Amino acid sequence: MKRLMDVLIALIALLVLSPLLLVAAAVIAVESGAPVLFRQTRIGLSGREFGMFKFRSMVKNAASLGPYFTAENDPRITRVGRFLRRTSIDELPQLINVLLGDMSLVGPRPDVPAQRGLYSEADWAQRCSVRPGITGLAQALYRSESTETQRLEADLRYTREHSLWLDIKICWWTFRRLSGKGAN
Repeated sequence: MKRLMDVLIALIALLVLSPLLLVAAAVIAVESGAPVLFRQTRIGLSGREFGMFKFRSMVKNAASLGPYFTAENDPRITRVGRFLRRTSIDELPQLINVLLGDMSLVGPRPDVPAQRGLYSEADWAQRCSVRPGITGLAQALYRSESTETQRLEADLRYTREHSLWLDIKICWWTFRRLSGKGAN
C-alpha cells in the first residue's frame, strides 16, 4: 500500500511541480552551467547502493573541496543553491528515485556509504530495513539542526515505529518546517 501511494503521489507531484522544476533547472544553468542535476551514491533498502538525484546546489567540484556533509555558510554552496536548499526545492528530483523504487516519500534520509561507520552492526541492519525517504523523522523534527546522535536516534526510531499515521505526521511536520530555518 505504501509503495502504491509513493508512486501515485510522486507522479502527481512531478506533473504539478514540472514548471517549478524547469525554472529551477534553468536558474541553475544560468548561474553555474550544466549539469543541473547532481547524482550521489546513497545506501537504500537492504544496504543496496543507488544514485540519488538532487538539483545541483554547490559548485561543480564540491566533492573534492570538502566533506560529504555541509555546514552553515559552506562556501561550496552557490547563491541559487542557498535558496534551493532553504526551500528544499533541491530535493524535488528525488521524486524520480521514488518512481524508480530506490526511495519512499517518507523514511530515514539515505546515508552516503561513508556514514556506515556511524552505526553498530545491529543499528545498520535496522537502518537498512526500510526504504529511505525524501523526508524523514529527523528532518521533520530538526531539519538540519540536529546533532549526529539525534539524527541517528530519529532514523532508528522511524524504523521501529513506521506506520501510515506516522508518515502522515512526518509529512505535516516537514511541511511546517519549510520556512527555511535550519536548512544548509
